[in-house]
Amino acid sequence: MSRVGLIVNPAAGRDIRRLTGGASVVDNYAKRRVATCVLDGLTAVSEPPNVAVMPDRRGISDHVLEEAPDGLAVDPLEMTVESTAADTRRAASRFREDDVDVVVALGGDGTTRDVACEIGDVPVVAVSTGTNNVVPTAVDGTVAGVAAALLATGAVPAADATTRHGMIEARAETAGGTQRLSALAAAEVSAQSFIGTRALLDPSDLRGGVVSRAHPGDIGLAAIAGAVECLEPTEPGGVAVRLTEPDDAVRTVRAVLAPGVTATVGIESLERLEWNEPAKFDVPDGVVGADGERELELTETTVELTPVPDGPRLVDVDATLSAAVDVGALEHAGRLQPTED
Repeated sequence: MSRVGLIVNPAAGRDIRRLTGGASVVDNYAKRRVATCVLDGLTAVSEPPNVAVMPDRRGISDHVLEEAPDGLAVDPLEMTVESTAADTRRAASRFREDDVDVVVALGGDGTTRDVACEIGDVPVVAVSTGTNNVVPTAVDGTVAGVAAALLATGAVPAADATTRHGMIEARAETAGGTQRLSALAAAEVSAQSFIGTRALLDPSDLRGGVVSRAHPGDIGLAAIAGAVECLEPTEPGGVAVRLTEPDDAVRTVRAVLAPGVTATVGIESLERLEWNEPAKFDVPDGVVGADGERELELTETTVELTPVPDGPRLVDVDATLSAAVDVGALEHAGRLQPTED
């Protein structure tokens, strides 16, 4: 029997950027509604897959279980709940070990990154309900559910509708040992001394970093790099960006650093990187971030940021639905009614 895993991050879309920028609030009620829509979309195929839902303490999973469509087998995933990012990683690891066919993840770049670190080769439908949404797709939950059902049941081969997204691996040698961090779209070096509220908000703090994709329609460092040179998510390698004060810069760009935060940024250099080619950044006293969130405090060291090809297999929802039409996967047996003369 085919199986779909559902991950809904209760913390996604609720950080300080709601207060300091223009990011919209995605409350738990909205996430419940999107998750319920995903389940409804799974019924688009004649034999819907079974569903396992990541549990949480905010009542989202309970609501999803209560509102499941008739005839759809939906059960909670048996796991410990800590109400931290570890829940998402633990659920993704369990789904990989249990050989689920597809995972639907509701959240932002941080949630998708946590899923990517543990999910292996399982296809992921990343649905945007977070703050930074460079990677997740702004797609209706019902449509996402239809795509997940088509892939889970094999009606559409995963090879026809998924692409491998790169990641960025950060590595630094410190007095306490080797420190590592994984990023999905961008690993950023900030002059801030402490993690604090995590969000990267002040453009003057940003020193640069490496991105696995670049486009002016992205957010954060990926948007800064993309204002000069585009890098599609399916292209190999990454881009290393080194920033400076606008008055001292070789060139400047206007870019969206966060929802509601557009700034002029000075670029010192821009360099294309091959897979597994590191870019080194000296960090006298600062923080390395992942996808717009400060994560790793460093002092008097050098950090290597390396684009790697072994990221998640992301589902292209539009490609999945188009492929379904080509093979008639959404057509069900029935009898045409005669027309009246």
